[in-house]
Parts: sequence; C-alpha cells; structure tokens
Amino acid sequence: MRLLERMRKEWFMIGIVLAIAGAKLEPSIGMNGGPLKPEITVSYIAVATIFFNSGLSLNTEELTSALVHIKLHLFIQIFTLAFFPAAVWLFLQLLSITPINEWLLKGLQTVGCMPPPVSSAVILTKAVGGNEAAAIFNSAFGSFLGIVVTPLLLLLFLGSSSSVPFTSIFSQLFMTVVVPLIIGQIVRRYIKDWLERKQPPFGAVSSSVLLMIIYTTFCDTFSNPSIDLDKFSLLLVLFIICSIQLSFMLLTFIYSTRNNSGFTPADTVAVMFCSTHKSLTLGIPMLKIVFAGHEYLSLISVPLLIYHPVQILLGSVLVPTIKSWMVSRQKKPLQTRRSPANVDHPEVLKYLAIPSGHK
Repeated sequence: MRLLERMRKEWFMIGIVLAIAGAKLEPSIGMNGGPLKPEITVSYIAVATIFFNSGLSLNTEELTSALVHIKLHLFIQIFTLAFFPAAVWLFLQLLSITPINEWLLKGLQTVGCMPPPVSSAVILTKAVGGNEAAAIFNSAFGSFLGIVVTPLLLLLFLGSSSSVPFTSIFSQLFMTVVVPLIIGQIVRRYIKDWLERKQPPFGAVSSSVLLMIIYTTFCDTFSNPSIDLDKFSLLLVLFIICSIQLSFMLLTFIYSTRNNSGFTPADTVAVMFCSTHKSLTLGIPMLKIVFAGHEYLSLISVPLLIYHPVQILLGSVLVPTIKSWMVSRQKKPLQTRRSPANVDHPEVLKYLAIPSGHK
C-alpha cells in the first residue's frame, strides 16, 4: 500500500520514464510525420492547451498584496533571468574543452534561460513557512516575463542552433503561448466562482499534456540513428546540475542574509527557491517551438528533464534544515527584545520558557 501511495504521488516522474521507454520501443508512432502527427497535435494543440490551462489557473487577483516588496521581486527576477543564464554561459566556456556531449552542454544553457516554475518553488516555500505571497507573485510574474525573455535568451546564447526564422518563432509563440494564456485569464473571470468551488486538477492536466510532448520529442531522437547518448556525459551533467543547484541556493542564501539586505528569514526562503528553480512545464513547449525541426532537440531537452526532479528532490531534502534555521532566526529578535514592560506577558513567558512570577 505504501508503494502504491508513493507511485501515485510520483506519477509524473514515473510517466517521464515510461514516455522515454515507449519512445525507445516504437519511435515511429510519435515521430514527425507519424500517426500522432506531433507537428500539429504537439507544436500547436498541446502547447496551446498547457498555456490556456495556465491562464485559467493563475489567480492574479491575489498577487496585489505582494507588490509592495519591490526589492525582493527585482532580486529574484534579475537573478533568475539575467545572472543565472550569464553565469551558466561563463561556466560552459570552461566545460566546452571537456569531452562532454556538446548538445547536452547546450541543454544546460537552455536550463539557465528558463523562467521560474509556477508550482514547485511555491510548494517548498510554503512547506518551510516562508513568504508564500512573494513566492506566488514571483512564480507567476516570472512565467509572464519568461514568455518574452526566455525565447530572447535562447536566441542570444544559442541562436545559431535554431533552424526556424526569428519572426516565425515569435509568431508561433504569440499564437500558442500568449493568446491561449490571455483567453484562459478572460474565461477565468467568468467562471472564477466555479473554479474556486470545484478546484479542477490544473497541474495534472498540464503534466499529462507535457508527457505527450516529452514522448514525441524522444520519438524523434530514437528514430534518428546518428544520435548517440553518451552515458558518461549524462552522469557528468547530472553532477553539474546538482552542483549548480546547491551553489546558487547557497549564493542566494548568503546574499539575502546579509545585515543590510532588508530581507526577513521568510523572504530568504522565497528567494532561495524562486531564484534557483526552473520551469519544465513552460520550458519544454518553448524549446519545442524555438528548436522546431532540430535533430538534437531531445538531447538539448535532457538537462531540463534532469533539472526538474533534482530541484524538487534537493528542495524536499533541505526543507527541515531550512525550516529549523528560519525558526531559530525568528526566535532571536523576540529574545533580544525582552524588557520589564513585556517579560510578564503570558505568551512571551510561554515562548521563552520562563516560569510565571520569575524575572
């Protein structure tokens, strides 16, 4: 029973493995020109479905309360969409002299260009007890920014790898990303009460469609005999991704806990998760558009497919440690503020474990 519960909880990760395995067994079904017609069903219908679903589920009305913390939002967005891709690019200049597969390295660059995810950073911030409102705002705002910024970053760092004209990329992005997102938001206004009452499984819908995109992407890979996935390179990429995640989490932690940073411990939690997490749900469809028809698209996608479970796994492992740190930091101000005026307050006495009547 415990195994079944675990499988139900991790169904998406299991789905990714099964999708790749299915593509390996019979790639002709999902390859371009195959029975599934992914050049239409995936490139247009599936991608548009994901972003319509995002527009329908995104509760922008609740984000206004988080708008006041401009410094926090600026730091997260600049780190995510400027510092992160630039730092990865510099690091990859060193790795380019190694025997690691060049398309996996290009895939690492695409990871750096991705916007923050809509869900994982928020869930982990909430689990720790951090600034959930800031996490929601930056995940949502970062997703909107990513629609424009991410394709520009991909073309800036990997422009020569794309086989599709610049104008064609943005016209398809507009029709399959921006338009469905706007329509989703408009529809939400009319059925908002019903959505809040029924709470449809938006995440499960997007994840299911995403599995189809992953399946067809790998069908193209396995149908091309000239592509060889080097296992040594794959292991190195996994190690690099874990190192990047931990290094950037440590960097954001150090910066946001400086004496003059102006961030609370709860803010630091949101900063750590929102600045270092990357969106698979938005990333894979964008790669499918920007690198449409590219024979190495699946290899370019591999680092993002690895980064997604790694960020959730590392985040989950670190939740107890970060939570105990945040609680200890929140206790200190109260302990240092003890004074004759407030020390006899019952709640303060209880919190500080001072017996009533003793000062």
